[in-house]
Amino acid sequence: MTQHLAAPAPARTGTPPAWWRDAVIYQVYPRSFADGNGDGMGDLPGIRSRLPYLAALGVDAVWLSPFYASPQADAGYDVADYRAIDPMFGDLHDADALIRDAHALGLRIIVDLVPNHSSDRHEWFRRALREGPGSPLRERYHFRPGKGRDGELPPNDWESIFGGPAWTRTTDPDGTPGEWYLHLFAPQQPDFNWDHPAVHDEFRSLLRFWLDMGVDGFRVDVAHGLVKAAGLPDMGHTGQLKLLGTQVLPFFDQDGVHEIYRSWRRVLDEYPGARIGVAEAWTPSAGRTALYVRPDELHQAFNFHYLSAPWEAESLRRVIEEALAAVRPVGAPATWVLSNHDVVRHRTRLGGGLERARAATLLMLALPGSAYLYQGEELGLPEVTDLPDEARQDPAFFRRGPGADGQEGQDGLRDGCRVPLPWTAQGLSYGFGAGGSWLPQPAEWGKLSVAEQTGDPSSTLELYRAALLLRHEHPALGAGDDVTWLPSPPGILAFRRAAPDGSAVTCAVNTTPDPAHLPTLLPPSKTALLSSGPLPPGAILPADTTVWWERLSRPPATPAGRCPRTAACTL
Repeated sequence: MTQHLAAPAPARTGTPPAWWRDAVIYQVYPRSFADGNGDGMGDLPGIRSRLPYLAALGVDAVWLSPFYASPQADAGYDVADYRAIDPMFGDLHDADALIRDAHALGLRIIVDLVPNHSSDRHEWFRRALREGPGSPLRERYHFRPGKGRDGELPPNDWESIFGGPAWTRTTDPDGTPGEWYLHLFAPQQPDFNWDHPAVHDEFRSLLRFWLDMGVDGFRVDVAHGLVKAAGLPDMGHTGQLKLLGTQVLPFFDQDGVHEIYRSWRRVLDEYPGARIGVAEAWTPSAGRTALYVRPDELHQAFNFHYLSAPWEAESLRRVIEEALAAVRPVGAPATWVLSNHDVVRHRTRLGGGLERARAATLLMLALPGSAYLYQGEELGLPEVTDLPDEARQDPAFFRRGPGADGQEGQDGLRDGCRVPLPWTAQGLSYGFGAGGSWLPQPAEWGKLSVAEQTGDPSSTLELYRAALLLRHEHPALGAGDDVTWLPSPPGILAFRRAAPDGSAVTCAVNTTPDPAHLPTLLPPSKTALLSSGPLPPGAILPADTTVWWERLSRPPATPAGRCPRTAACTL
């Protein structure tokens, strides 16, 4: 297919060149967003048809989870061909059309890149198995002889994030037991050996392939996992591993990954339009995460410590301060995220129901830096916790050990956040597609659909639309790298964001189960811009509620045709 097809997205009016520093980026999980051909599975034409919805929502960019050719052993994170679209999602012409349409709407497109591992159906790996020990292709993965008298034991004690050993034994071409290969995730996902120059060359070529297609950046899957400690040493202990922990591991967050990203940054900088790289880096600390976004490396890194923080004012403030302090010396923006395709949706995970989820969203969107939204959170969707076992497709589900509690993605219950979206109040799949949906949708989801919530001033969808518009239009929101904390009672988080023009927005959050009387924070001389829930008369901030306000001297931004303040936020 001809390259250089889609031009970079034009900057929105008033958007600075470094658009990514305060961008709101919306994650689309292609299987579950919209089905364009009625086969029950989401696809690129379905996504393309819904791009106007995303533009109207007010996001700056769309991040697409993998759509590459894949056997789908791990929902596309097992890539067989990085330069082809899986037929279930469409083809390269569909990808080109989607990129073009997004750019015409002022949206940027970020695609997933999976460099830690490939599919076991990737041609490199298939040839390595077919040619047997001694094949040069085996050097591009981690093949090792086993331990024990007959090599019957794995080469080391590493465990898979999905459960069980991180090694699988091969069968040689003559039918005898052979070497073992490393897979930090499913056995169908063999890890690349990034000590081999061919792996480096291939991924630089892949970056250029998709940049030539017009994409605006890459979200780098398992960015912390590419380099393994020399010699693949034992961990020295057992027990199921978690993606986010404080322990130092010989296969995660090794210093060698940074030279890889320096070489990628040079490729990104060759292209116009501020193309970016975003690290999915699960690290022990905010300081370690900041290493991935030094000026000559990637542009952003996910803030999983914020995602993992409990709904408690002191903990939230500590995580916010640590994140801002960590990225400030390297000149990178902080990022904030509450939900994604690997974790329990925050409406369910945080407890407290929809009210708490809405409050958490307004807190996140008031912070300096870039924010990530996961599809459906703008509808207030909860986690689906009662999917029948026969419907589940998460590979970790089939490798779960006893005691898995489902609170982290690798415990096998990620399907609950991947249920297809409801677009209409009625219909076979609530407007997802004409052929049903690949995961069953709860019966009550029609009430949470886009159609049902659109125009309802008290709905979560309209809250997101108003918040994103205010964030775009108010100079004190989004940009910058600091907050000014305000004195507040226990359980209350309060801070001010100031803009160079002298305007300011103050955000107050009540994380307690009781209303708070805040006469010094909510005086009558201020006007509420937006609140996550109803505000009673007086200086009362209800439980699980966030409010933004500013001085009356500056009129609030007004969306075309409607007031930015919902009926729920009128003082």
